[in-house]
Amino acid sequence: MYAIIAGGGKVGFFLARELIEQGHEILIIENNAERAEIIANELGNVVLRGNADEASTLAEAGAERADVVIAVTGDDEDNLVLCQVAKRRFGTRRTIARINDPRNESLFRMLGIDATVNATQMMLSVLEQEIPPANLVALLRLRNTDVEVVEAIVDPRSKVTGTALREVDLPPESTIAVVIRDGSAFFPNGATVLEAGDEIVALTRGIHEPRLRSLFFSDRPQQH
Repeated sequence: MYAIIAGGGKVGFFLARELIEQGHEILIIENNAERAEIIANELGNVVLRGNADEASTLAEAGAERADVVIAVTGDDEDNLVLCQVAKRRFGTRRTIARINDPRNESLFRMLGIDATVNATQMMLSVLEQEIPPANLVALLRLRNTDVEVVEAIVDPRSKVTGTALREVDLPPESTIAVVIRDGSAFFPNGATVLEAGDEIVALTRGIHEPRLRSLFFSDRPQQH
């Protein structure tokens, strides 16, 4: 695989180092001369000095034969522009962009970026999983859609506890795909009775998350 990494900061540097160790061909594009020299000293002749969002730089980097262009600069706009140039001008097979502002994710998808990495959202997901069962946890979003795979744990005081699935008033465009109980996963049917502590894996659209959340978590004060 030939990968062009735009941005020689810490993310770009360590990503390149790992890919080189796996035997891939790598080129880092870095505009800062001092940073480019550091990369060259550490990783060898794998760095090109220049602006990655300029067509001339991508041409020099061999973008027309790249399997993937990965944009990991600290600027969302730069990452978007260079991925678009790589795809439209050079026909790069796949583009991946780092997103710093989560609000830009839908724009990147709409403009044809193949994959995005949102560090903020990833950290939030990890944080949510480390504080159960305070929230509905978004596990992943299906590419180029607003369909999400979410996980929840049924609160003992929830109104769905002890209720057959066919009687649960799920939000529109939502379905419970898997139930994990006592460490075992199974595919539920309408007769499945939800129990306190069940881990629920569901598919839904983002706009329905609040209603889905209200099903599994109780806002009633706990009795002491």
